[in-house]
Amino acid sequence: MEKKWWKEAVVYQVYPRSFLDSSGDGVGDLRGIIQKLDYIRDLGANVIWLCPIYDSPNADNGYDIRDYRKIMKEFGTMRDFEELLAQAHQKGLKIVMDLVVNHTSDEHEWFQKSRQSPANQYRGYYIWKDGKDGREPNNWGAVFGGSVWKFDESAKQYYMHLFAEKQPDLNWENPEVRKNVYDMMTWWLEKGVDGFRMDVINAISKDQRFPDGEVPPGQKYGDGWKHTTNGPRVHEFLQEMYREVLSKYDVMTVGETGGITTADAQKYAGFDRHELNMVFQFEHVDLGGNENGKWNDRPVALRDLKEIITRWQTELDGKAWNSLYFGNHDQPRSVSRFGSDGEFREKSAKLLATLLLTLQGTPFIYQGEEIGMTNVPFQNIAQFRDIETLNAYRELNDRYPGEEARVMRYIRAKSRDNARTPMQWDDTPNAGFSQAEPWIPVNPNYRRINVSQNLSDPDSVFHYYQKMIRLRRKFPALIYGSYRPLLENHEQVICFEREYHEKTLLIVLNFSKEAAQVRLPDSVGPSGSLLISNDPACENQILSKTMDLPPFESRVYLLS
Repeated sequence: MEKKWWKEAVVYQVYPRSFLDSSGDGVGDLRGIIQKLDYIRDLGANVIWLCPIYDSPNADNGYDIRDYRKIMKEFGTMRDFEELLAQAHQKGLKIVMDLVVNHTSDEHEWFQKSRQSPANQYRGYYIWKDGKDGREPNNWGAVFGGSVWKFDESAKQYYMHLFAEKQPDLNWENPEVRKNVYDMMTWWLEKGVDGFRMDVINAISKDQRFPDGEVPPGQKYGDGWKHTTNGPRVHEFLQEMYREVLSKYDVMTVGETGGITTADAQKYAGFDRHELNMVFQFEHVDLGGNENGKWNDRPVALRDLKEIITRWQTELDGKAWNSLYFGNHDQPRSVSRFGSDGEFREKSAKLLATLLLTLQGTPFIYQGEEIGMTNVPFQNIAQFRDIETLNAYRELNDRYPGEEARVMRYIRAKSRDNARTPMQWDDTPNAGFSQAEPWIPVNPNYRRINVSQNLSDPDSVFHYYQKMIRLRRKFPALIYGSYRPLLENHEQVICFEREYHEKTLLIVLNFSKEAAQVRLPDSVGPSGSLLISNDPACENQILSKTMDLPPFESRVYLLS
């Protein structure tokens, strides 16, 4: 397998609004990130993915961009960004920007001109349609609720928005749109950024027939997802983007691609495809969905998680590259979702770190994961800020009238705001994030879960992440090695081998609050030494074919 720096990278995702406030206005900013570059480097990450920092009215926390070549005032100035980039590079850290080009803000200059006149050259920059039979052009529902169509009084037509009303979709069928996007990407790459994470990039090509979608049971709107993702020209567009821009730079590209299969991923990120380096798939974070979509509090079934991990590991091996993550700014906290945020919080956070850093692919650590931050016990809807959550709250209350407790339970479990509360730096007021009241409430558990506490404890979650990252770099098998699943029918345990150049590592993980008994198959071994465990009592143990694993135990062995 060809070696690449982005395959060997460990990425740390920063949500700037919630990372560190240096100006005292309750909002995180670029200078706050500059102050913590050493912290990120000391963790062991060598790439920073920055969520959007562009000028934005913040209808969707920066994913609605008003000007791609300006910095959001709350975050600082272009000079601040250039200093961040320079200091990061001096410290051996690369910067990957968020590229949001499926849509813009409705306050973007292009859209403001687009709505003025059908004869305006910018009209074709967006997707405008006449109504049908006195209603919307079709029945598609938007991701954040309601219709994907919004009637614009000045334009006398409907425009399409897959997400919020203030996020009109760009018309990628228009070559002028694509040229402008490529020029903007080149502008940032010439500044020295090291790549892009591409927001909903598999939605840029729509089915130009715009047919009605099937209406799921209990839903008001039709499912337009299959008509708006993995569209007829998406690979043509991405290959053009590669030709015009990406091929000229040694950068990391990762596409956010909801609703894809492993076969799709081989097209987007295939080693010979000239599109993207890797993609984010959603199968594992979409587990447990029901008639409410993601809005429920169902636990994750381990057998389903195992099947998804194994399928992506084996079916992309040698063909395309995986990205690895359990949490990000759009997901609840990983330890609350896939581990246990009570008695076994630290141990299960370490177990998730073990899994993340022993699979084939590029691992992404979301800010706060490295200290075991958890979901937030929001008390009422007034504490939430996320537009998706606020819309879901209204829709769920319509579906379950008089069941406020049930609705709150669902949105507490899955709201994106769980990941967006301030980074917990220490036990001082506002968790050391800001001297002012933060833009969103701090998780009240910050007094016992914070960076300062983690740094002072050699057995902390942070220090375990450090050890796991060092182990990953020491053993190329954990990066490039093949993946072989074991104990696939075990109800509590994930177990697999990674093999590369005559080195084989065995990973055993008990995803349960109960002890688990493991009998390894005869093909494993015959012997091995323990490299790392999340249980200090397990140190210096040699491999045994039969093991009793305590709750949330993780072990990595070097076989011989």
